[in-house]
Amino acid sequence: MGTIKRCAVVGGGIIGVAVARELANKLDGAQVTIFEKEDRLAAHQTGHNSGVVHAGLYYEPGGLKARLCRRGVELLQEFCAEKALPYEACGKLVIAQTAGEQQRLNAIFARATANGVPGVRMLNGDQIREVEPNAVGLSALHSPETAIVDYPAITKALADDVRASGGSIRLGQEVTALEQQAEGVVVRTQDGSEHFDLVVACAGLQSDRLAEATGEPATPKIVPFFGQYFLLGHEARQQVKGLIYPVPDPRHPFLGVHLTKRIDGEMMLGPNAFISFGRESYGWKDVRFRDVLDYALFPGFWNFARRNVPSAVREFQTVVSKRKFIREAMRFVPSLEGATVLPGTRGVRAQAMNGDGSLVDDFVIARRRDTVLVRNAPSPGATSSMAIAEYIVEQALVG
Repeated sequence: MGTIKRCAVVGGGIIGVAVARELANKLDGAQVTIFEKEDRLAAHQTGHNSGVVHAGLYYEPGGLKARLCRRGVELLQEFCAEKALPYEACGKLVIAQTAGEQQRLNAIFARATANGVPGVRMLNGDQIREVEPNAVGLSALHSPETAIVDYPAITKALADDVRASGGSIRLGQEVTALEQQAEGVVVRTQDGSEHFDLVVACAGLQSDRLAEATGEPATPKIVPFFGQYFLLGHEARQQVKGLIYPVPDPRHPFLGVHLTKRIDGEMMLGPNAFISFGRESYGWKDVRFRDVLDYALFPGFWNFARRNVPSAVREFQTVVSKRKFIREAMRFVPSLEGATVLPGTRGVRAQAMNGDGSLVDDFVIARRRDTVLVRNAPSPGATSSMAIAEYIVEQALVG
């Protein structure tokens, strides 16, 4: 790759905007352009997640997630302090309710320690109440540094930096194709085409389609799963101080209901996880047939579905019954019985899936000459966004 003067980033979520800012900071005199198909930034996963800054408890030591999560936390903390944005280290408990869960929790503690997560410790049943007076369990892992933020506000502040360095953000501009030339890449939108020296695609829920349009393999394929959050009524909100999570169960692909304090003081229950009728569908009636056909005709989805019937039953119960949702939360905080619960936000996660139906766990960042494609950036994607940006730009400049 020759001198990089013109860069494009496809996608105006937190990762795309962080990448644009990093390019503007690292490349002297480069022109950086963000293309976002919606009329605002952070319209999809960034604006519909729980707002948690993950500390790095669960990830395979040495993997991209573990490395970029820890670095991402440092960068987010510094950025929020510099921009006077809220950053609240409210802490998190992962609570074990059975002997089997205790064993898995010990393994998570070993991982968290290997990943250098600050302050993590194991608590017995009595010690849980010192952190969360209304919570119960056999034992728990306490991560005091796990924090909450406002990711859309962070995205806006990152975008302000992009503009301040001379970059441009084009809203309402859907990228339809990326075409590698002898040198550089042509970006096509409905309004025409432009040539750039480097293109980074951070297209989230559309990442596989854009990758395929550049000649990359069709898999991993994005299969959309919605997650519904509920909000605890005012009278019950004080029952929980921070974040309370279950121990992940290897038999289920998704975590299950947990309690999450939000930066505005609301307390969320959720999310559940169930197949979505569209990649960007935030209501039951919003059915997008192209998206449904996409996974209905994908053999990997049916392999996944066959293996996960018990999980689907569990999740569907929380979809159709608010009582079931609250009962899940009451396993950890029994005093929530009778609490008022109001519908909260609904998000759609971009779940990358292999052809055999296995879920892609780690971040997947692919390089195709003058194009970098972020093919999988699930949780802790938002936490890691500024570190993912560093990593991508370093890789791009080596090329």
